[in-house]
Amino acid sequence: MVLRNELAVRESGAFFKVFGAILLLALSLGTLDCQAGTAVDRRSDDARRDEAPTFGYEVVKVYPHDPNAYTQGLIFRDGVLLESTGREGTSSLRRVELETGKVLNQVDVPAPYFAEGLAQLKDKLYQLTWQHQLCFVYDHQSFEKVGQLAYEGEGWGLTTDGSSLLLSDGSNRIKFLDPESFNVSRTLNVVDGKRAVKELNELEYIKGEIFANVWHQDRVAIIDATTGKVNGWVDLKGLLGPGEVSDGEAVLNGIAYDDATGRLFVTGKLWPKLFEIKIKR
Repeated sequence: MVLRNELAVRESGAFFKVFGAILLLALSLGTLDCQAGTAVDRRSDDARRDEAPTFGYEVVKVYPHDPNAYTQGLIFRDGVLLESTGREGTSSLRRVELETGKVLNQVDVPAPYFAEGLAQLKDKLYQLTWQHQLCFVYDHQSFEKVGQLAYEGEGWGLTTDGSSLLLSDGSNRIKFLDPESFNVSRTLNVVDGKRAVKELNELEYIKGEIFANVWHQDRVAIIDATTGKVNGWVDLKGLLGPGEVSDGEAVLNGIAYDDATGRLFVTGKLWPKLFEIKIKR
């Protein structure tokens, strides 16, 4: 009987020792977790303070847009829209009447090419292809193809600052290219605070800033063309109503600026509407 009681005491003592050790370990881990959590939260607060502000928008006017146009590039020149549409077998270069959405002139881009960004520099139009590393060059009035240029990597968006062509490739980089040779003269790394902004898509150069769609996001980055720093975001949620598009790739992608009047236009892939907007800074 005595032996049995001593054994019970020993077992209970061992139990409490083990339990105590486990409890101390749990408390220690909890403290570490709390400390780590505090550190993470503090870094997030710092990161948030570094991030660019977000602006709203006002719709000025709504125009029709071809719901079958898989918009990859959009510019406004001489009172009309110039548009590059993508997807293999349906890619094209178009001249479009703004008020009606009517296609005034179209050149189809044959398969297997998948057309992407578009820019006009002087009397030439430059149209990227996604994965074929070729840029097609056209006369801006006749749409006659007058040449092609090669580049490395993928082609997503294209714009111009008046002397260079600016190309996005789906990363956070924007390459400045010589329009004659397509050699890279410099590369801009786009960041919001300390965070790289990836999947930059359609581009538009406006007064020292690059407006860029981010793939699959309803917002546009406003980027300093010298430093690569994001100066602000335009939140464009709510442009289309529920059910106006059904394709999962019918995302915001298309920015055009009218130099003469300061009008800003946006649309998306397979969108039935094009919007003139005013940014609320």
